Amino acid sequence: MQKKSLTKLMCVFMTAAMLTGCGSSQVGSDTQTETAEVAETTTGAADQGESNEEITGTITVLTNRTDLVDSKFADYAKAFQDKYPGTEVKFEAITDYEGDVAIRLQTEEYGDVLSIPNSLGNVDFPNFFEPLGTVDELKDKYKEQFLYAKYYDGEVYGLASTINAQGIVYNKRIWAEAGVEKLPTTPEEFLDDLALIKENTDAIPYYTNAAAGWPLTQWQDHCWGSVTGDADYHNNVMPREENPFSEGKSCYVVHKLLYDVISNKLCEEDPITSDWESSKVMINNGEIATMTLGSWAIQQCMDAGEHAEDIGYMPFPYNIDGKQYATAGSDYCYAINSHSENKATARAWIDFMINESGFALSEGGISLVNDSEMPSTLKDFANITLVSDNPATAENEGLFDLINNDSEIALYADTEKMRIVEAALGTSSETFDDIMNDWNARWTEAQEEDIE
Repeated sequence: MQKKSLTKLMCVFMTAAMLTGCGSSQVGSDTQTETAEVAETTTGAADQGESNEEITGTITVLTNRTDLVDSKFADYAKAFQDKYPGTEVKFEAITDYEGDVAIRLQTEEYGDVLSIPNSLGNVDFPNFFEPLGTVDELKDKYKEQFLYAKYYDGEVYGLASTINAQGIVYNKRIWAEAGVEKLPTTPEEFLDDLALIKENTDAIPYYTNAAAGWPLTQWQDHCWGSVTGDADYHNNVMPREENPFSEGKSCYVVHKLLYDVISNKLCEEDPITSDWESSKVMINNGEIATMTLGSWAIQQCMDAGEHAEDIGYMPFPYNIDGKQYATAGSDYCYAINSHSENKATARAWIDFMINESGFALSEGGISLVNDSEMPSTLKDFANITLVSDNPATAENEGLFDLINNDSEIALYADTEKMRIVEAALGTSSETFDDIMNDWNARWTEAQEEDIE
C-alpha cells in the first residue's frame, strides 16, 4: 500500500474546506457565546515532566474558533499566564481553518500549538507534529479509546479538545407542538415526524445548511457507529468492503435519509442559499425544528437566543435489534508544531486546556479526562451506546484515507454530497442510486490500486 504524498493531500484540503470532525467544532462568529469561568482544578499542566522553569516565553495558538478568541480564550490565556509567569499566549483565529492551515503546512510557520486539520492522514503526522506520548503513557489520565484519533506508529500526535457524540440538534418545543410523543428510532419515523412538524407548525422541519457546505459532512459520522454499532467498521471493515455504498449498507442508509428529507420537501425552500449563522438563532426561537450537527453545536444553538431550554439533542434515527448507538469521536485535536522553538510551553498550554480550563464541558462536549462528568445536554443519550472507532490494524493503517482520497469521493468534503442535494432538488438528472453506483465504482477502482 503506497503512502499519500503531501501534494495529493493538498488537493484534498483545497477541495474540502470542511469541518470537522470526525465531528469537528465549526468556524463561527457567534459573539453571543458567554465567557466561561476557568475551572479550578488541582491537575498540573506539565504532565510530561517539564519543569516550571522551562515553561516560559511566547507561544502562538492557531484556532478555528473565531468566536472565542476575545472572550473565553482570553480568559484561559490570562489564567495560564498567571499560573506560569513569564509566558504569553497569542491567538491566531482562522476563518477558513482547513484551507489556510493546509497551505501553511508547506512551511514551518504554523504556530506553536494548532488543531490538526481533519483531512491530514495519520501517516503524515510525524512530518508536522511533535509526538505527545504513547497510549500506554497517556491512558491513565485520558480516555484510551479517544487517544487513537491522531495516532500513528505507536505515538499520539494530537489530544482531543473535546469529545463529540454525533446526533441531531432539535427544538423540543416545536417537536412537542407537532404531536411527536417519542424520539424516532428509524429513518421512516424521522421522516414521518418531520412531516408532522411541517403540517402542524410554522417551523422549517429540517435545515440542511447546504450553502455552507461543511454541514453536509456532519452526516458522514453516522455511517460509522450510529448505524453499524461496530467500532471496527470505519478503519478496518469499509476499506476492504465490497461496494460499501450499496442499499442496506451504512453509507447508503445515511445518505438516503438526507436525500429523502430534501426530496420530500421537508427542508428549507432553497438549501443553496441557506445561512449557518442565522440558523442557530432560528432553531433557538423555533423557526427551525431540526439540524444534523455534532454535540459541539448544542451550546452554540443554546447561546444563540433566549430559549436555551428548548434546545435538545437526539440520537440518529436508527436501531439494531431495538438498540441505538451513536458515533463518538474526538473534535479538533491539539498538536505541537514540530518546528516550534517553545515546545515546553506549547505542551503546558495543551495540558492546561484539557485538564484545567473546563473548555470541553462548557461547550457541551465530553472531556478527554478519565472519569469526567457528562454534560447535561446529552441526557437523551442516557440509554445510547457510544461507539468510538478502533484504530486501524497494521495492514489497514492509512488505508481508508488512501482509498477515500484516490477515489476522489472525499467523504468528509461536501463536493460529492452536493450531488445528493442537487439530485433531491431535481436540479440534476441523476438519481440517488446513480450517485451510489458511481461511488461504488470509484471506491472499487481505488481499492484495486491501493490494496496490496
